[in-house]
Amino acid sequence: MQVNRFHTYPLSEDIVRALNQLGYTEPTPVQREVIPQVLAQRDLTVRAKTGSGKTAAFGIPICELVEWEENKPQGLVLTPTRELAGQVKEDLIAIGRFKRIKAVAIYGKQPFAGQKLELKQKAHIVAGTPGRVLDHIQRGTMDVSKLRYVVLDEADEMLSRGFIEQVDAIMGALPRNRVTLLFSATMPPDIERLCRQYMNNPATIEIEAEGVMADKVEHTLYLVNEAQKPELLRAVTTIQNPDSCMIFCRMQETVDQVARLLRQNGYPCDKLHGGMEQNDRFSVMHAFRRREFRYLVATDLAARGIDIDRITHVINYDLPMDKENFVHRIGRTGRAGQSGIALTFATPQEDRYLADIESYIGFELPRAELPNAEEVEAAKAAFERKLSAGAAVRPDKRELLSRDITKLYFGGGKKKKLRAVDFVGTISKLEGVTAEDIGIITIEDSATFVEILNGKGPSVLRAMKETTVKGKLLKVHVAKK
Repeated sequence: MQVNRFHTYPLSEDIVRALNQLGYTEPTPVQREVIPQVLAQRDLTVRAKTGSGKTAAFGIPICELVEWEENKPQGLVLTPTRELAGQVKEDLIAIGRFKRIKAVAIYGKQPFAGQKLELKQKAHIVAGTPGRVLDHIQRGTMDVSKLRYVVLDEADEMLSRGFIEQVDAIMGALPRNRVTLLFSATMPPDIERLCRQYMNNPATIEIEAEGVMADKVEHTLYLVNEAQKPELLRAVTTIQNPDSCMIFCRMQETVDQVARLLRQNGYPCDKLHGGMEQNDRFSVMHAFRRREFRYLVATDLAARGIDIDRITHVINYDLPMDKENFVHRIGRTGRAGQSGIALTFATPQEDRYLADIESYIGFELPRAELPNAEEVEAAKAAFERKLSAGAAVRPDKRELLSRDITKLYFGGGKKKKLRAVDFVGTISKLEGVTAEDIGIITIEDSATFVEILNGKGPSVLRAMKETTVKGKLLKVHVAKK
């Protein structure tokens, strides 16, 4: 049995138990450097490549350090995108599952009132985009008086998206006695100013310099006319026959066209871009993590900060206009010591972009001739067998953690003067149940949601149909997803 190396840190059994179930046994280099410093409550600036495990690097110690009894937010993670905010929230809940850590995500294009209600509940950690976080702070719907840990995640990306003034305003509104952690691929002058202005003698951790490509990624460049790209895409995917592939395009319209082309040819695929509804974007990412389809066509929205394991191939259908995004796209494969393959299409009109990218990454992309008909024909039978076999759907790591957890709905909340302690007191007195079997409790005006851990949900559900809470017999059933 593999020893869990996270035991070497002063972490509670609740946190280590969750890490075990998530499959975290050996800390990554960034986790080895960051976790002890955060546990020692030291400010940090961290430079680490994508796929290095930095969310867990700050998430593990922050989940350890927050006090469960405190209802107001103690941690704040600022992210440049809504997708990353949602993912950070999921990761924090997973890491803090058995400590009953409550994390919420707040970002634009979602109802403000619903977020306001979430922030009124017990919320240990908030993950959000700068604009919406600042809005809540200025309106008084997010209490920052107890904030002790602040993370600026993908700080250079927040700068490039024009969030620097909002970040400034947020940082100025927070308590001065706090731990501040800044994660950034590069350190432009505005980021350095943030460090000087808002951090207290930060330690600097640099795991790998930006611009260095993953050693285990095999590159191929195809010089091609725009009109040849659809046929080239069909040819290389037939020959390569990837298990899991991301195809990057510059424009939303191109994503739509390529996804339509692949579907017409029977590929199991979906698409992701900023023109889609937020819930649809989350749904697509969740399905891709579960391997419900093998090909994801996306804009650079998906190039950074999205945690999807074991992507075997990345195809640059279009070159990115920003050389840094080339590195982030390629960073989707070759993660966590795995090998990967990156195929790049470039047109004669993109010479300048190509030269910038090659100068930035420090080597020329190996050129290759376009595949010929014989190569494609030789690979066709194996390609079609894999298509007909369908997807081998698998739960992602967060679902594995949740498989023994049942979320129960109770028909009563604040209006009936019910509190979390009332549910804990009642449920923990049931036969075979203790307080350790009770997870996150969310109390709304007219409903309460209680997570029951350790596979005890069905027995608790049966018992609570005949058991009163604070003298009230409540309607109870398994909560809808």
